[in-house]
Amino acid sequence: MSGKNQPISGNDLARFSGPNTFMRLPTANRFAGLDVAVLGVPMDIGTSWRSGTRFGPKQIRSESAMIRPYNMATGAAPFESLQIADIGDLAINTFSLSDSLRIISESYDQILMHDVIPVAMGGDHSISLPILRSIARKHGPVALVHVDAHADVNDEMFGERETHGTVFRRAYEEGLIQPDKTYQIGLRGSGYAASDFVEAQGWGFQQFLARDLWHRSLGTLGDEIRRDIGDRPTYVTYDIDSLDPSFAPGTGTPEIGGLSTHQAMELIWSLAGLNIVGCDLVEVSPPYDASGNTALTGANLLFELLCVLPGVTRR
Repeated sequence: MSGKNQPISGNDLARFSGPNTFMRLPTANRFAGLDVAVLGVPMDIGTSWRSGTRFGPKQIRSESAMIRPYNMATGAAPFESLQIADIGDLAINTFSLSDSLRIISESYDQILMHDVIPVAMGGDHSISLPILRSIARKHGPVALVHVDAHADVNDEMFGERETHGTVFRRAYEEGLIQPDKTYQIGLRGSGYAASDFVEAQGWGFQQFLARDLWHRSLGTLGDEIRRDIGDRPTYVTYDIDSLDPSFAPGTGTPEIGGLSTHQAMELIWSLAGLNIVGCDLVEVSPPYDASGNTALTGANLLFELLCVLPGVTRR
């Protein structure tokens, strides 16, 4: 063993017992010495349809107990080279979206005072805006890989400018992301107007509709994105509703005709080599999937993201 934190083995302690941390990793309340901080943002007050994502982090952690530390498909062994711990949940204000967004941003400012990569479990997609505000304060405008059924570029929703459907318009307006290095993958569904995606394309966003990705590997697309981004600091945000509801029904705004789990994995694998400075997985809503399969899928995609972070060894 490397001396780094390790998930508790299912051969040492039954998987249905032990701590409810991500992959049953050790907890940490300090950031010094950490390379990666896994955290939960249990919030759903930014949603516009079905709630329940406040339960996402807890269920993702629970389902992650099944995951073992070595990636048999890619040879990645993140726990051999990176010091990773679960730092718990941010103490959001469950009665105030605006205050919660402030808390998230201020919490990230504290985390990013250290040389650590934050990996967040949502929570609804509104959490990504305050995260990007903090990320940009440290790294400047970042490249963005955004995997989602929705572009989330509304100007406002019910008069509110900060919701889960307005995140990337605000990020663009505030200069948090590089528009020509922003990639939105898996977009689909119905819209309010034929021009719903056109404006963001005008900003420079590169959009890849789900219908154009059916029946094809996403490894080539990921390779193209990686080459295009180069060594720029990059943020990855993964909305579970990018997947077809047959794979991930437990989400707030499901859309048919989405990506498959093997496409999701291929895309993440192809991002290895990017200078990823943070990532999140959002919109897991356990009440809409009693089987736990959506949270299990989310947990595995988070593990795949850990496997492509900078500095991960491969066997």
